[in-house]
Amino acid sequence: MTAVRRDRADPRPGSRAHRARYRRILRFAAWHLAETWWFELFLPHLGLVRTAERTRTKRMRRFAQRFHVLAVDLGGLMIKVGQFLSSRLDVLPPEITKELEGLQDEVPPVSFSAIRTLAEAELGAPLERLFASVEETPIAAASLGQAHRARLRPGDAADTGLESVVLKVQRPGIDAIVDVDLAALRKVGGWLSRVRLVSDRADMPALVEEFAQTSLEEIDYLNEGANAERFAVEFADDGRVGVPDVVWERSTRRVLTLEDVTAIKITDTAALLAAGIDPAQVAPVFASVMFEQMFTTGFFHADPHPGNIFVTPSTGPSAERAWKLTFIDFGMMGEVPANTRSGLRKLLIAAAERDGEGLVAAIRNVGVLLPSADTVELERAMTHLFARFGGMGFAELRAVDPREFRDFAVEFGDVVRSLPFQLPENFLLIIRAMSLTSGVCSSLDERFNLWDSVEPYAAQLLRDERGNIVQDVAQQALDAAVLAVGLPKRLNGVLTRLEDGSLAVASPRLEQQVKRLDRTVQRSASALIFGALLVAGSVVRADDTVLGNVLMIVSVVPLLHGLWAGRSGL
Repeated sequence: MTAVRRDRADPRPGSRAHRARYRRILRFAAWHLAETWWFELFLPHLGLVRTAERTRTKRMRRFAQRFHVLAVDLGGLMIKVGQFLSSRLDVLPPEITKELEGLQDEVPPVSFSAIRTLAEAELGAPLERLFASVEETPIAAASLGQAHRARLRPGDAADTGLESVVLKVQRPGIDAIVDVDLAALRKVGGWLSRVRLVSDRADMPALVEEFAQTSLEEIDYLNEGANAERFAVEFADDGRVGVPDVVWERSTRRVLTLEDVTAIKITDTAALLAAGIDPAQVAPVFASVMFEQMFTTGFFHADPHPGNIFVTPSTGPSAERAWKLTFIDFGMMGEVPANTRSGLRKLLIAAAERDGEGLVAAIRNVGVLLPSADTVELERAMTHLFARFGGMGFAELRAVDPREFRDFAVEFGDVVRSLPFQLPENFLLIIRAMSLTSGVCSSLDERFNLWDSVEPYAAQLLRDERGNIVQDVAQQALDAAVLAVGLPKRLNGVLTRLEDGSLAVASPRLEQQVKRLDRTVQRSASALIFGALLVAGSVVRADDTVLGNVLMIVSVVPLLHGLWAGRSGL
């Protein structure tokens, strides 16, 4: 079966196999787009809404099953697309996500002879000369490559400090397959961009290009090695996180050699308990580490599924913690720009405070809502959501009457569909990472309550934001004070030059105008300093009553000065 699939994935660009692959993807997409248009748009237009609703669950399940077969048969990026769909628990029905869950691990391996051929061509020597041993049975097989355990030769082990390593090798011909898949996805994205229901909410061609960039980076193992080192630097002082070292002397664009950090799979609760580690204590630490990546450092692991995270028990009496989280597979990484990260922080704070209006404002700030959106109904729905379900853990949510969920989903869905949503750049990976994080935490502890992890983190963010506000206001007050102090001297200099004739004057009334300008600037500067001190005092007063009161009292001085300057100019 593997040999047949390998023949179908002919590595020659433009081969008959690639053209057949391209046409098969497009036929699948065209058929299901036409079916969706017929049932969801055309029949309701004829008044046959019930017909569409009655068959919807069956159609969703059938689509997921057919896509599952297509993805496993073709491999390549189709597996990645399926994995992304399986993680979209927030917008896709369970009929689809449940069926596609198996795509996380259901990838047949490539024969070791093909792996050996590619690795030796890349490294320029037989594997026996480069490694003491290489296991032929892979420890992991993914859609773009697979990994084998190996041992470094004694000299290399002494130089690197490593003995056991993992040899990660790309699937032969994957470059050409990725090109074909991206060409097909670009075509489908073009089709979807002509559907107004889709184009009003997302720039599909741009999303496909974002997916393309991520996929091309993922098949560049030198890029993955650099990502691993950058991630290690970001968490160098965090004892909760571990990262494998890279053996650069045995790495190329298609081959990557890493420290073997294999330990307990994060969702293997039986193994965790056997090692004396409580899974319920792992969940909040994992959530906190992921929050740190997305909301603080801005450089995050975008594929944190259970196969990519180990729980590593600590050894030795000097260990600070009993265990740590070890991340692997840094091919799919996301980067959150500073402005987006600021918006996400505000969103997190609003969610922690159960502030429906603030949450909608943060969503708009991030760019998910277009500026023209009328958000009154969305704010009401969010407030209702927090009032009814806010703070519930996974187990508590399961106990809620499904009819209540269904009624709320219908109402909430109508509100969402009526708004001009869009999916900004970089959000594909953010959504994927958050979805996977939530799923892992829930599998570790059914009673896990995401709010328990969100609230203390959001509280710290709120304190940081407040500190930034105070700092900004204080800086503005200082700048205004410097300006106010320096302006009279600069204006006097201008007047002196006017008096001694060193400055050409075109109007005999210029001196009078300069005096008026002097008074106006003084009043403006006084008003600015007054406002800055008053605002700073009111903000600081929440944390330091004495300092806040002093600032507010002192603000009276520039206020009186401004009034005096205005009167003296009458």
